[in-house]
Amino acid sequence: MGLKEMRTSINDDIEEVLFTAEEISTAVKRLAEQINKDYENKNLLLVSVLKGAVVFLSDLLREITIPCAIDFMAVSSYGSSSESSGIVKIVKDLDIKLTGYDVLIVEDILDSGNTLQYLTGLLKSRKPASLKVCTLLDKPERREALVVPDYFGLKVPNSFIVGYGLDYREKYRNLPYIGILKRNIYE
Repeated sequence: MGLKEMRTSINDDIEEVLFTAEEISTAVKRLAEQINKDYENKNLLLVSVLKGAVVFLSDLLREITIPCAIDFMAVSSYGSSSESSGIVKIVKDLDIKLTGYDVLIVEDILDSGNTLQYLTGLLKSRKPASLKVCTLLDKPERREALVVPDYFGLKVPNSFIVGYGLDYREKYRNLPYIGILKRNIYE
């Protein structure tokens, strides 16, 4: 098989576009406006959960107009599967000590809630001034843990979604929109 036959567009693997780049941008700006108000005169530290949230963090950060710092954590609860294992593994921990910071965890999607429940417990034990959660996407139908985001951008259905940082086996993160992945790709 030649190189030409191997190339396909990742867009071909998408069943339906849920949110366009413009709709995502509107949600990000709305979230940033609220964060700017709520964290004015506070010591804001945005903690991004890698890898999926990096696209969201990047856009959110450019809309935040108050002083803030950022740090990153990498956690895994999926491995190469499409279903969460329920076991959270810290792959990269924070570099900044949380004492005195008003910490805002920035997540791409709140799904089962197991990862965020673990993370909020872990980060609270590090004594930040405050701790809240901001997620671009909320998928309440899949919630297992009692986690409610303080800020969320868009509600999504119980479908396998990719794009704008969300992946399947490390692919599709670069889509500028959020779409439903065709079932035959992940089954």
